[in-house]
Amino acid sequence: MSRLSFRQLLFAAFILTAGIMTATSVQALLTLERLAQLGRDTAAQAIVLTEQSQRLAERTLAMERSARQFMVLDDPVFRERYASAREEAAGALAVLNRATPHFAPQLADEWTAQAESAWEVLQAGKKRKRDGHAVVSRAFVRMAQINDTVARDSKTEIGSRNDDLLVELERQRRLLGLLVIGAVVLAAVLATCFGFLLSRPLRRIERAIERLGDKRYDQTIVVGGPADTRLLGQQLDWLRQRLASLDADKERFLRHISHELKTPLAALREGVALLEDEVAGKLSDGQREIAGILQQNTASLQTQIEDLLRYNTAAFDAQHLAHSKVDLLALLHDVVAAQQLQWQARRLTIDIRGDSLVLKVDRDKLATVLANLLSNAVRFSPEGGSVRFELSGDQGCARIDCIDQGAGVAPEDAERIFEPFYQGVRQVAGARNGNGIGLSIVREYIAAHDGRVLLLPRPAGAHFRIELPL
Repeated sequence: MSRLSFRQLLFAAFILTAGIMTATSVQALLTLERLAQLGRDTAAQAIVLTEQSQRLAERTLAMERSARQFMVLDDPVFRERYASAREEAAGALAVLNRATPHFAPQLADEWTAQAESAWEVLQAGKKRKRDGHAVVSRAFVRMAQINDTVARDSKTEIGSRNDDLLVELERQRRLLGLLVIGAVVLAAVLATCFGFLLSRPLRRIERAIERLGDKRYDQTIVVGGPADTRLLGQQLDWLRQRLASLDADKERFLRHISHELKTPLAALREGVALLEDEVAGKLSDGQREIAGILQQNTASLQTQIEDLLRYNTAAFDAQHLAHSKVDLLALLHDVVAAQQLQWQARRLTIDIRGDSLVLKVDRDKLATVLANLLSNAVRFSPEGGSVRFELSGDQGCARIDCIDQGAGVAPEDAERIFEPFYQGVRQVAGARNGNGIGLSIVREYIAAHDGRVLLLPRPAGAHFRIELPL
């Protein structure tokens, strides 16, 4: 089966399911045809038995009437009528004998003997005057009795055949019902099996693509199933290796360029500092202003370079955690105190809610996470506003919520807000734009702790939630 393609397996599943339903339909049609033929045969036999029973009774009555007329009138025509009626009655009796398997042969023989005895009387000449009437009367009385018996046996035979037909109908109904149920169950089993065989590789491909999207390049991608899905799995694994190589090249480039820029940047900053200190001579007001601009921009450039180095370091450090027992409430207070000058400068109020909660985490990395969230909240909050931290834990999960009163995250930025170097459309007016790595570092460190960070919808402001397993 692994040599077949996805389309071939799908076609095979369709053919098998359609074949089962077609075979069931054909069997049902054949069964209905057999039952219809059986019904037709039973009806035809019932008509034959009824007609021949009536014919036998009518011909016997005609024989009796002809015999009595002959004995009174002595006209040979009536004897010939008797013979003709006798021949027709014998034919009806033969048909009944063939159509009724349980017909008693002695009844037919006795009927024939009684008809023969009456015939002998009709041919006896003058002797019939003396004892012929009695013989004929006895013969026809017995023949009438035999006719009644034959009629009853015919009705019994018709009823028996109708009962047999009903029994066969019920048996075929049960058999057909079992066949339909079996076909439906078999088709369902086949559909389930093929669905499982075909959907499992698709689920693996979906998970592999999700891992590639999350930059988890350390797991080899193996996809089983049909030949084309296995080939697709091999191509995805090649893509994983290629992306991992490109990501490693990107990190090496960032580290190299950052370190290479630090040396000339340090010389620039030192030169600007010497100018400001008037080591090379006294500066005019215009020159001092230019030196101040140079100092400000070299400091900004140094900050950008250090942020690049910090992001590369964070991506590496996320794989090496130093766990220890940490009180999250105390850690929150420490982080808020460390940035007291920044939030006090904007006249913000920092509100921390919740009880003490101890987790086994990497204290430094979690402090970096909280510091980045607080720094963003301070940067985007309006002056005189407030930032609220809420600490809670339930259902095996610790939650840290950070809620501010800023402009919030635009809907079009929600899906990409945690990507490195991505900057949203809502920026603080008049402030230097960030480099877009703060939240990406938050996601890296929280994912390393088997947790997750979420951006929750909020009418105004931003609401970030960190979830860590207890």
